Amino acid sequence: MTTSETIADDLVPTSAVADDMLAGRRAGVVTGKRQRPHYGTHAFLILISVLWIFPLAMTIYTSFRPYGDTAGNERGYFSIGGSYNLNNFFNAAAGMDLWGHLFQTMLVVIPALFLILWFASMIAVAVSRYSFRFNIALLMIFTAGNLLPQQVVITPLYRMYLALPLPKPISDNGIWYDQIFGIVMIHLAFQLGFCTFVLSNYFKQIPKELNEAAVVDGASVWRTYRSVLLPLARPALAALATLEFTWIYNDFFWGLLLLRTGYKFPITSALNNLNGQFFTDNNMLAAGSLLVALPTLIVYFALQKQFVAGLTLGSTKG
Repeated sequence: MTTSETIADDLVPTSAVADDMLAGRRAGVVTGKRQRPHYGTHAFLILISVLWIFPLAMTIYTSFRPYGDTAGNERGYFSIGGSYNLNNFFNAAAGMDLWGHLFQTMLVVIPALFLILWFASMIAVAVSRYSFRFNIALLMIFTAGNLLPQQVVITPLYRMYLALPLPKPISDNGIWYDQIFGIVMIHLAFQLGFCTFVLSNYFKQIPKELNEAAVVDGASVWRTYRSVLLPLARPALAALATLEFTWIYNDFFWGLLLLRTGYKFPITSALNNLNGQFFTDNNMLAAGSLLVALPTLIVYFALQKQFVAGLTLGSTKG
């Protein structure tokens, strides 16, 4: 027998070894260790999922029930039976002036979202694609703004809004306070740092040879940003747009403290209109909360593909 035949026989497993390998696969043996069922992990995940879903399920269930079916039952909101209808949704939409406050909310969300993404993308390009003395310090300043709690600065901001002048075409009282413009600016100030940080990390992954190629072709800095870098950042911008829309739309704090006129309040603040002085219909309030949450769900499902793609950026290489 030749040496090559001996080596071949040593490399080819015998039938007994092959049977052991097949038996190990059937038993779940991987790299010499048996896979054990993770019953504890599965039970924990199921428990957490139920805890998260239960309040939402109860809200949806309660919104379809008249108040009398829950108040007049000894089991209350956990009772079953009675009538189910959409009256709570119609009453909630009329009671809190849904369309009026939704329009006011869009007057805040759309300009704020556009300005945040526009300024953040330009700052991110400047600090990540070009080298100058204070680029890292500039990025740290924008990022540090997210570490400051909103409640800490509300008093000086309130006084500043009462003192800052605003022309009459934009303001009906001559100052920033109680104006949609002021709410847009406060969201721009507090959300700009987070978006700048995310986009700067994204732009760092883009090869700098693209900038050099654009310069060779005669493109200016603005043209490189608008025609080369910005189109490549669409997944990251879509992910940030989804997050920022949700955060700004759901804001309750700034609208409550920096607005005074009732019709200017955002839609989350308008839910207070469903609270009576001596009585609150929680069934109608549940329906109103679901109506308020619908726009964020629509935006998420519309940008779901881009949102997932933006979240997975940088998870793989190659």
